[in-house]
Amino acid sequence: MTSACSRPGHDSEVTLRVNGKPHTLRVDHRRVLLDLLREDLDLTGSKKGCDHGQCGACTVLVDGRRLNSCLLLAVTLDGSEVTTVEGLGGDGEEPHPLQRAFLDRDAFQCGYCTPGQLCSAVGLLAEAAAGHPSHVTD
Repeated sequence: MTSACSRPGHDSEVTLRVNGKPHTLRVDHRRVLLDLLREDLDLTGSKKGCDHGQCGACTVLVDGRRLNSCLLLAVTLDGSEVTTVEGLGGDGEEPHPLQRAFLDRDAFQCGYCTPGQLCSAVGLLAEAAAGHPSHVTD
């Protein structure tokens, strides 16, 4: 898919693995990952909040790292693995254990930023399990 405002020479073919499925798209060099996910792949779980990388509503996992998708140019991610809130549970119908915990404990507030919170928490737990230092590490 090519963005409507893309001009020849201003786009590139990008291959991403999103939620375990390969996607090859032609994208404008200025297009951010968040817009590609929402508009081209119809994965609307990640939300556009501040559009400046400050709120975290757009957080996804890229190659296992939590990142703000509103700040990532899609062309820089060629060959990357992207996991959105829709892909946290894997291929099965069962939600990820954190998604289940949010449901069981009514941890939604309005729910708009919940997908970003879930992706961020999954990334944080993976970092801790891998022994990455944090602010509280001695």
